Parts: sequence; C-alpha cells; structure tokens
Amino acid sequence: MVQRAQKIQSMNSAKPIGNITRGTTNPNRLRRIDRWLAGTQSRRLKASREPLVVDLGYGASPATAVELFERLIEINPELRVTGIEIEPERVLLAQEVATEQLSFILGGFEIPTPQRPLIVRAFNVLRQYEEADVAGIWATVCERLAPDGLFVDGTCDEIGRRASWIALQKAGPVSLTVAQRFGSFELPSEVAERLPKALIHRNLPGERIYDFLRALDQHWLQNSALAPFGNRQRWQASCRGLKDAGWPVLDGPERWRLGELTIAWRAVAPQ
Repeated sequence: MVQRAQKIQSMNSAKPIGNITRGTTNPNRLRRIDRWLAGTQSRRLKASREPLVVDLGYGASPATAVELFERLIEINPELRVTGIEIEPERVLLAQEVATEQLSFILGGFEIPTPQRPLIVRAFNVLRQYEEADVAGIWATVCERLAPDGLFVDGTCDEIGRRASWIALQKAGPVSLTVAQRFGSFELPSEVAERLPKALIHRNLPGERIYDFLRALDQHWLQNSALAPFGNRQRWQASCRGLKDAGWPVLDGPERWRLGELTIAWRAVAPQ
C-alpha cells in the first residue's frame, strides 16, 4: 500500500495547494448543485467539445464524483469528469471506480489537469479554511478555468437538504444560489448556517447578505396564506415578490419550483 501511495504521489511532482479536509460525504448529498449544473449550465456543457468537469476535494469516498458524472454525461456524451483530492489514499481508493471518462488524480487548488476545466465544483471544501484565504483560493482556481469556465464554491448539510453556492467566472463572483428542500425549514434564512465561507460570517446587520435573507423571510411570511396550497407555491410567490421589490433575481419559476433562488453577487457581496 505504501508503494502504491508513493506512485500516486509521483503522478504530480509539485506539492498540491491546500489542506487535507475531513473528507466526510454521503451519497446523493450534492444532488441540488448537480441538478443546478445539469439545468442552468446545460448550454455551456453542450457547446463544448469534450468538456472537462472537475470535482475538487471529493472526500474520502468517490461517490459524489461518480454521481456528478452520471448526471452530466446525459447532457454531453463526450464529457469527462476528474476528481481531485489532496490525500493520496483517497485517490487510490477512487481508482476502483475510474473509467476512461471518469478519472481521479492527486492535487489541490492548482487544478493539475492537462486540460483547462469548463466547470470546477468544490463543495464543503473552502468552509474548512479562514475567510481571509477565500479570495486567494478563488483566484487560483479561476486562473485555471477554460475561457468560458465556471467555478462553483458551495456548502450543504450532511444529507443535502440545505445548500448554497457561489458561481464564479474568471473575472470573479457572479451569483449566489440558495437551495432547500421544502418542509426542511420554517424560515428561508435558516440556510444561513450553510452559507459559503465568504458569507457565513457576514450574516450580520449592515451586511448585504443579512439584508437579503431578512427580505426573503419577509416575503415568505407575507405569503403565509399560500401555505395550505403547499410550500412550493409559497416559495415561488416569495421569490416573485423579492424580484418585484427590485432585488436582482437571476432565475425564474422553473428553478424556483425546485426550491432554488439565484441572485446577483453584487446584492450579497461583503461590505
């Protein structure tokens, strides 16, 4: 086993950038972000020939990387997924499920793939770093993206009921998406405990993310009369009300009905 680990280590002579994470994961945990990628990014995936998608910091089990591949391969049969981990033993374990289009390599935020990735997904990775580290990590990853690439930095709970993620392009952050299972919250702002590292400590009076979550709660409460018709109807009305109130909501009913809401980064960026 030691010799095999050394072989994996030698695949990338440069020291990976980053720290070893706890690696905890669960099957189907990242279904909300995968659904968002398959839906909102389908044109990006279809327009690219042999697009590369990276699952950065997939954890102790390759399950979520396998699920990502299975969900996106339906959009573009030529798509390839590469899981990147900083822990050699995790890379060794993942080789058991590797295929020609699904691979696993040793690495970190430097993204040591020969091809520049079209999409990089990093979930529950940056939350284990300091807030001051985030900007540098974002810049490092975005530098490796394909010209029209996207980096998704997100966080979710242990079984994927609540999630949020920031989408970034080479020029920087574009949007924040919150996604929750209906029935798992009393107020939408409960997603605050699963905000990405760049925002989780900013949910305080005077910060934009605080104002956004309070406004979302307000519309949720104002639409309480729709509760008998189901939380989906109430959520869609809340999202519509938020948009009508002038918030830069970037998606519409098709995504709202899934429990999602995407808003322009400028509306929630730290002060």
